[in-house]
Amino acid sequence: MSRKPARKPFDDEIMCGKKRKQVPHEFVLDALAELSPVTRSMFGCLAIYVEEKIVLILRERQRSRADNGVWIATTVQHHETLRLEFPRMRSIQVLGKATTGWQVLPADAPDFEEAALHACELILAGDLRIGKIPKRRMTARSAPGGTKRSG
Repeated sequence: MSRKPARKPFDDEIMCGKKRKQVPHEFVLDALAELSPVTRSMFGCLAIYVEEKIVLILRERQRSRADNGVWIATTVQHHETLRLEFPRMRSIQVLGKATTGWQVLPADAPDFEEAALHACELILAGDLRIGKIPKRRMTARSAPGGTKRSG
């Protein structure tokens, strides 16, 4: 009588479901830990929220490597003063506009980690130049003329 070969145990990856991507520039999350940041996947990157504000995006992608690094959520009115603190900060090229509200601290800059940690210090101090409250997405119910149920 022949025996069936023993079944191999499933790999941990299979048992746990989809393998999670490694967090790019994880030291940034460590630096912001006391604020209990929330992270969400966004455009293949990792967005960081503090309370209702999006403050940073961590990016490490093979495509458009020049934009890898820490993206800072800000507005054009704050670029000049932030550039005094972050001389290598620039607009994000992959967004296709000459100037955007979003700015990047490039990962290939020699002072990248120092600059990223300084951005974290500003966030910890409540600097109003960093962070945006995202606009609410319109849904069929909330769109003008949409169907709203009274409740």
